[in-house]
Amino acid sequence: MIALEFAKQRILLVDDSKLNNQIMQDILSNDYDMFVSTSGEEALAIAASESIDLILLDVEMPEMDGYEVCRRLKKNPYTKNIPVIFVSAANDVQHETEGLEMGAIDYIIKPSNPAIIKARVKNHLELKTYRDILERISLIDGLIGIANRRHFDQTLEKEWIRALRKGDIISLALVDIDYFKKYNDYYGHLAGDKCLQKVGSILKESLYRTNDLVARYGGEEFVALLPATTQVEAFMIMERTRSNVEELYVPHEMSEVSDYITVSIGVASIWPGADTVSSDLIRQADAALYQAKKLGRNRVCRELA
Repeated sequence: MIALEFAKQRILLVDDSKLNNQIMQDILSNDYDMFVSTSGEEALAIAASESIDLILLDVEMPEMDGYEVCRRLKKNPYTKNIPVIFVSAANDVQHETEGLEMGAIDYIIKPSNPAIIKARVKNHLELKTYRDILERISLIDGLIGIANRRHFDQTLEKEWIRALRKGDIISLALVDIDYFKKYNDYYGHLAGDKCLQKVGSILKESLYRTNDLVARYGGEEFVALLPATTQVEAFMIMERTRSNVEELYVPHEMSEVSDYITVSIGVASIWPGADTVSSDLIRQADAALYQAKKLGRNRVCRELA
């Protein structure tokens, strides 16, 4: 089921003038969560690593002007769909046209009436809400009702960038249902689908934090993404998850490890750096999952450096 309730929407203010940023904050902060940047490079990093709903972007800035920032935002697959409103003191058709042609949705002349700013921001964010609903639907696995592989891939890249920027660790777990092919062959595909739904649901319930993500990785395999989580913490979370699955007590007569459905889990953790990529985290978790299966299944194993 798609949740239609949304958290407070997030706006990124980009202006080299701290005074201008403060003015905008005073106008909008009661209704939205605000992020502030005084440079183009910083703004690009925030936009790529945070869930930003709208960007208010100054045109005239040193080093990298607003047009270049917008151009880079639209080239990045992770930021291209964030609505951009240019804010500028340049009140002429040429500047406004240039801004709209490169993908901005609006152009506000400053200084502007606070009521007008509020109204324009509100209208554009309402449109984005409807687009987000459609996007969320496309990111859900139709059978199980949790995030699909596409959603996971997108979230992993965003969380990797965030961890790299903040110096955080990031953990990941691959979860595989033990002897699921034998379960499908013995009980039938309809029972197999119901089993996947039960396991997917209990995996999602076992993760409490809003930033954690459980997704269907493929077939009977799931993935759990745990930002800002040490390997010890991740191991404990996934051990609890393994136990919760076992306590579903879904009969599995063909299993070689239990009378009930169980899972094997591989956990890995990485501090993102210049010499690492997100696929390293998946590769390490996969190696840990292989070890869990090799040692007898129905267990959690960690990839040790």
